[in-house]
Amino acid sequence: MTDFSALSHLVCSRTGAHHDADTVQNLSPAGAPLLAAYDLERLAATWRPEHLHGRTTSLWRWHELLPVRDPGHVVSLGEGGTPVLPMPRLGRALGIDALSLKDEGIVPTGSFKARGAAVGVSRAKELGVTALAMPTNGNAGAAWALYAARAGIAATIVMPRDAPSITRNEVASAGAQLYLVDGLISDAGKIVAQAVADGGLYDASTLKEPYRIEGKKTMGLELAEQFDWQLPDVILYPTGGGVGLIGLHKAFAELRALGWIDAARPPPRLVAVQAAGCAPIVEAWTRGATESAFWPASRTVAFGLNVPKALGDFLVLEALYASAGCAVAVDDAALLAAQRQAAALEGTFVCPEGAALFAAAAQLRESGWIRAGERVVALNTGAGIKYPETFDAAPPLLQPGDRLPR
Repeated sequence: MTDFSALSHLVCSRTGAHHDADTVQNLSPAGAPLLAAYDLERLAATWRPEHLHGRTTSLWRWHELLPVRDPGHVVSLGEGGTPVLPMPRLGRALGIDALSLKDEGIVPTGSFKARGAAVGVSRAKELGVTALAMPTNGNAGAAWALYAARAGIAATIVMPRDAPSITRNEVASAGAQLYLVDGLISDAGKIVAQAVADGGLYDASTLKEPYRIEGKKTMGLELAEQFDWQLPDVILYPTGGGVGLIGLHKAFAELRALGWIDAARPPPRLVAVQAAGCAPIVEAWTRGATESAFWPASRTVAFGLNVPKALGDFLVLEALYASAGCAVAVDDAALLAAQRQAAALEGTFVCPEGAALFAAAAQLRESGWIRAGERVVALNTGAGIKYPETFDAAPPLLQPGDRLPR
């Protein structure tokens, strides 16, 4: 039997230097994200896929590959265990033979951000954090505020004034300190950074703490198990901060090291999907660059994609290059049309960020980048009902006693 967690140490994502995992950490001395590392060699000798049988369906079934050492510190609302849904009708419309959707819209808080919040808050609690702060475009702040409330940790959340009203309400209902900024998430980040520097708050910003990514990577662990350890050919992922895509890449690397997936097989080709109004990763990938440039005057209805410069951009691009993947931008009109098409053909009301994946898949199939017979997974990151402003129904108004038109 193994320990509850095989966490070993933290690694600087730029220098490779090792750091203590059992003290409160933010960025490395090099100013780069710290990544959790595990004793995979020891784990490989003792842990097998069959050990998952009978465990919880939540993401904590993977506790050996998560950073919380004591199960008593786990803060959970039942996150994880999301289904992979075949999308045959939409697939036929897009010309894709085997299209599936992994739907994160059904998790607590209505978005995949619950995964990162569950693990990040649990580890923060274990390390003695009592107050945290973060900038957000909406869903992450909502998730962290709610999980922090469950953990008894005070939360301060700063988001753009244009963030979806539902996520603002989630934050406020959780009792967090909520502030709006007349600007972008990058502006919110500067305000949080100053507050953290002033003291008393732990910085839970994207990739400025090491453990959000560990929750996100469980999407990749689940996909591997759901595909019977034979991974799909292509995975499309909506990319703002890009933590989930980095997490997928990390998950597959860890599973290869454990011997649970075939290291001789090519990894899934990862696709970073962005909005045309904010596409720094696409622009960098097109140039073959290793980092992105700040995207000025960014704007998109898919608010989670409105990240003009991601701290982990170099890790996103590294994952794309290592997997022979690509980056694609779609405009708002195309992603909103795809949102409606997916709902009409498959009954899946995905968030606009998730809908962008179907618009991108159509482009990639038309160009031949997605080939006939390939297994393609779109990873929807949230529920469409969290964005009521993206769809405006205009049904006819009937009077009492009216008959329905034939």
